[in-house]
Amino acid sequence: MLFAVGATVTAASDSGGGDRASGTSSRAPGLYSPDAGFARDMAVHHQQAVEMSFIVRDRTQDEPVRSLAYDIANTQANQRGMLLGWLDLWGLPKVVADEPPMSWMESGGHQGHDMGAAKPGALMPGMATKEELAGLGSADGRDAEVLYLQLMTDHHKGGVAMAQGCARQCATPAERALAQGMVEAQQSELTLMADMLKQRGAAPRG
Repeated sequence: MLFAVGATVTAASDSGGGDRASGTSSRAPGLYSPDAGFARDMAVHHQQAVEMSFIVRDRTQDEPVRSLAYDIANTQANQRGMLLGWLDLWGLPKVVADEPPMSWMESGGHQGHDMGAAKPGALMPGMATKEELAGLGSADGRDAEVLYLQLMTDHHKGGVAMAQGCARQCATPAERALAQGMVEAQQSELTLMADMLKQRGAAPRG
């Protein structure tokens, strides 16, 4: 797994424009490019998914939910490592103080495409608020399972829309491929989570 991650990160440093015939690496994406903006924003988005997944694993003994939480935490932690690794390779900061979240999507005219506005108290569309995280941390059993599945459903919807933006706009082939993989995997998990909610007599939030 570590070798695969390293190979993917290296590929991102050697892709894009530039002299493909000679195999020389391309110029790094710019500070405010979709490539860099997506890497920064999705790293933050993924970090919260990892946090929520670890919370619910301590709040329920239900094996299907615990297994899903483990898979999400493991996958998104690895992807977050790739995104941050690319920023390091490109010589770009992981945080830009004057860059509003999602502003990179404006450059392609797709800001807000397929995305609702972030709820009050949430940094980006789909992300949970501090109050929602606290509620998850204080819930138990079925209540924790349902709340996790609802929060993660919202989270995935925001993540899918963001990844679709990178798949359209990012110039780095390896990053576009990663984004498209996120879209496909999270859409599959959305279907799974809808079924899991139904099994618990609940449904995704409106």
